[in-house]
Amino acid sequence: PKSAITLKMVGKYMDLMDAYKSLNEAIIHAGIHTRTKVNIEFLDAEEIEEKGVSLLSGADAILVPGGFGQRGFEGKISAARYSRENAIPYLGICYGLHAAIIDIARNVANLELANSTEVNPQTPHPVIALITEWTDAHGNRISRDQDSDLGGTMRMGEQECKLTYDSLTFQIYGESLVRERHRHRYEVNAGYVRALEEAGLIVAGRSQDDSLVEVIELKNHPWFVACQFHPEFTSTPRQGHPLFKSFIQAANKK
Repeated sequence: PKSAITLKMVGKYMDLMDAYKSLNEAIIHAGIHTRTKVNIEFLDAEEIEEKGVSLLSGADAILVPGGFGQRGFEGKISAARYSRENAIPYLGICYGLHAAIIDIARNVANLELANSTEVNPQTPHPVIALITEWTDAHGNRISRDQDSDLGGTMRMGEQECKLTYDSLTFQIYGESLVRERHRHRYEVNAGYVRALEEAGLIVAGRSQDDSLVEVIELKNHPWFVACQFHPEFTSTPRQGHPLFKSFIQAANKK
């Protein structure tokens, strides 16, 4: 390796590291391709809630991975805020995108008590919500509701994502249409996108039918990308993955 960085991953399944197996492999691939020794520090999101964001000091990059449920979620939101306020490269995946959206909503857009309806169904500002209808990759209209079977109502598998030409994410991929794997139920609430954009959010990618936010970035930040999909599933040792490679490169520049 030509360099070494410290990447702090803020998760909630730290007692079961196999939960992040694909993610860890993708980071290793990116380290190989960027000739970087990536020292991964695993932080339990609940510890951040208890002890504060000082646990994140010394990070060259912060990654908030996917997950479900309320436990530790405020810790993930705090990690996203810390990255945003301290200009630390941030990669949010699935729930990590939700955490970033909620931080921006609460602390920049002044949407007090903004949350995901997955965590607080009574939130006055449901910036993340259960979207009831969308179009899949085959053009079929899919619908779901709160009482639907959990597995059957996920957006799952490979879906197309259209990237905005002037976005960092487009530069990273080098193409405008990408296909990535999904596994989630809750989405960015389209009704709040304008307010979030006015607060500095950039919508860098959308679903094929334009109805769902897939990728976000931040204005005036060196590298802040969060995606609704799971790019770790398409990383390989030979090719790596463009998002992870760019993320590690950004950490090297910090």
